[in-house]
Amino acid sequence: MTNGYRDSREREIDERIINIERVATVVKGGRRFSFRVTMVAGDQKGRVGMGMGKANSVPDAIHKASDRAKDDLHPVAVYNTTIPHKVMGKVGGAKVMLKPASEGTGVIAAGSVRAVVEVSGITNILTKSLGSDNAMNIAAATIQGLEQLKDPHEEAAIRGVDVEKVTPFWDR
Repeated sequence: MTNGYRDSREREIDERIINIERVATVVKGGRRFSFRVTMVAGDQKGRVGMGMGKANSVPDAIHKASDRAKDDLHPVAVYNTTIPHKVMGKVGGAKVMLKPASEGTGVIAAGSVRAVVEVSGITNILTKSLGSDNAMNIAAATIQGLEQLKDPHEEAAIRGVDVEKVTPFWDR
């Protein structure tokens, strides 16, 4: 028996698999292999989450990762089609720089950064990945950076200035 709300919520969520790896645990009799799937999910309207699933078969691992990514959705401050300001996310040795871009620039990103940004609904952004090339840490750093973003309307109200003072220069 399924809940109608859950079904409609799942239909509008975009999912992307970042990577699938075969991992091993060493036990008394040798190595025991399983699969680890890292996935991001988002609603294309400013919410994004990441999930990791591990199982003996790839479809089971994908299902686990999908459920965990949907349960981990975080809000992202999106301004028009980009982000309101420059930000840097850091997880482990992975660092990701995210910069706002003008209309028509597109998503300048690769790999897991592109997947995270696209499922969050951002269509114009400049990114640079620094440090580690671990796909899981890069995705987590991107999400951590997106969580740091402040809504320009709230920031303008806190500072007591017009919204134009806290938005990217090309929108003025």
